[in-house]
Amino acid sequence: MTGMCPELYDPRMGYDPTRKLTDGDVLDLKPEGWWGDAGKLFREFPFDSYQAGVDFAVRVAALAEALGHHPDISIHYRKVKVNYFTHDAGGVTQRDIDSAQAVNALWAEVSGAGVTGA
Repeated sequence: MTGMCPELYDPRMGYDPTRKLTDGDVLDLKPEGWWGDAGKLFREFPFDSYQAGVDFAVRVAALAEALGHHPDISIHYRKVKVNYFTHDAGGVTQRDIDSAQAVNALWAEVSGAGVTGA
């Protein structure tokens, strides 16, 4: 582990900075509608009702279980925010990008209008 910044690698935490994407990689690879900020990948999804947002959050949770990769999910009245961050890598990894793409596919199914304009 030569050349690693001690703030980024702590063997007790199991961080693997070799899996962590750079900010530039995240910007290049992030799916449509997603943003990177402070080492996280996130997107907000708008809904017509609180219940519709809750239903979507439940579907994202089921998807996360199926993928074995779990985002933070926040419900704010008629918005649902999904936030990916791979804790053991200390940042965004390809697994986060792939999971965000899967959530976009779910959003396209739920919204019926694709992922653009959402």
